[in-house]
Amino acid sequence: MTAYNYQLILKNIFPGSLRNFGDQEIVYSDKKRFTFNQFYERISRFANGLKEIGVQPGDKVAVLDWDTNHYMESYFSIPMMGSVLHTVNIRYPPELIYLTMQHAEDKYVIIRDEFLPLIEKYASMFDFIKGWIVYSDDTDDVKTSLSPSYNYEDLVKNNEPMNFPDIDENTQATIFYTSGTTGLPKGVTFTHRDLILHAVSLASSVHREPLVVRDNDVFMSLVPLFHVHSWGLPYVTILTGNKYVLPGRYDMGKIIELIDKERITLSLMVPSILYMILNHPKAQEHKDAFSKWKVVIGGAALPRGLARLAESYGIRIIAGYGMSETCPVLTLALYNDRISKKNENERFEYRISTGIPIIFVHLKVVNEYGKEVPWDGKTIGEIVVRAPWLTKEYYKDPEKTEQLWKDGWLHTGDLAFVDSDGYVHIVDREKDAIKSGGEFIPSILIENIVSEIPGVGEVALVGVSHEKWGERPVLFVKKLKDITKEDIYDHIKKYLETGRIQKFWIPDDVVFIDDLPKTSTGKIDKKMLRDMYENMKK
Repeated sequence: MTAYNYQLILKNIFPGSLRNFGDQEIVYSDKKRFTFNQFYERISRFANGLKEIGVQPGDKVAVLDWDTNHYMESYFSIPMMGSVLHTVNIRYPPELIYLTMQHAEDKYVIIRDEFLPLIEKYASMFDFIKGWIVYSDDTDDVKTSLSPSYNYEDLVKNNEPMNFPDIDENTQATIFYTSGTTGLPKGVTFTHRDLILHAVSLASSVHREPLVVRDNDVFMSLVPLFHVHSWGLPYVTILTGNKYVLPGRYDMGKIIELIDKERITLSLMVPSILYMILNHPKAQEHKDAFSKWKVVIGGAALPRGLARLAESYGIRIIAGYGMSETCPVLTLALYNDRISKKNENERFEYRISTGIPIIFVHLKVVNEYGKEVPWDGKTIGEIVVRAPWLTKEYYKDPEKTEQLWKDGWLHTGDLAFVDSDGYVHIVDREKDAIKSGGEFIPSILIENIVSEIPGVGEVALVGVSHEKWGERPVLFVKKLKDITKEDIYDHIKKYLETGRIQKFWIPDDVVFIDDLPKTSTGKIDKKMLRDMYENMKK
């Protein structure tokens, strides 16, 4: 008799989770509540329903939805039956939704009723889809001209639970597409093994200060489920048995109420989401609920001003770092043994840094020759990484895959330095880097300085073309009250006087703007700002 070859697959999270946490809750906004046991019953019945309508192992099943229980059920049911979950970016324009679904070779689609008109309008283009699974929060009888169509809840109610198969851990589980700010979106894929190891590493890393995630923490990710697996939190919650709250379509007022009502203690998000929450009229009304809230910021640098604002509400906040190609988490701004001994003011600077690698991540900052730069707090290079869950390729794009994995390291395109304590500090995205007169200008440092000014909201420093210097920095500012360009320059010059910045880093211009444009994943779109400024000057 041979030993059982235990595979790292999503199916194998559940036996221990249901045994130990079967009565724990998964909550969908103010609409539905399920125990883990009920959740598993639903995903196993739904998977059998999918099989009955023709979904086969290896088939791509797309989802167009907000952060609902149906979406989270798809996170498990589809991969666990051996098919592939495609989390479609619903903030793409229609042509990109079509292109990514076609490129992924989707065969079936789970779609919420409010997205039906968009797809029905272009139905003839989606002739490669074999079936549409529809649902609504408001009615059991969803009408659509798409054919053939099936009702999601009927597939759950009318089928017996599936006995999920044992599959190879290297079976593809998910596919999604990058935000596409530098060309057409690129597809990235992850296996069951990738998802499990990422979740295990994340769950094992967050016991350190200042985060310290415990078994009674209540999770609500404010990273859309279509974006890099909501940074892995849905998988972690089944692994660790924490209560999980799904916010549905993002409504900041309702989210604030959920934080209070459901006693949310841990959330993940990009800076713009936290900015909108803390500047919402309901924020003061529910301020007490924030005092137990822990927030991890990723997707973009954590501005110092936003971090200070969050702390004024009693929020414990840190930065994290990752990207679509890395599943995504690579670092968290947790305290290592040296930093934990420092005073609170000193530790604040580390909390807003890029942080330190989580378990299993091998991260280096290298120069143009691939040699690791010294940990001197000033030498800038590119972040390259190895970890057991990184995407192996850009889907059907061998040329870009070769660039991504040059010399056997995944190249992030992020420019950073490492300080003497081993903490990484990103200074720019390579594609956003400002190079003036042959020298880099660290945009994140300038953005941080300006974010501290009272009355300043979101900030972005971009490089615009310059005849003499190649590029020069221009600052875009959303102001919350009356401030002038002189106020901003006076504040920046204080840092010049102390030697923390150099004179040629000072922006050539300051542009006040009502709202900074965002990418489909909520990050500030610097390419659009550059184009906007170039057009202003014509």
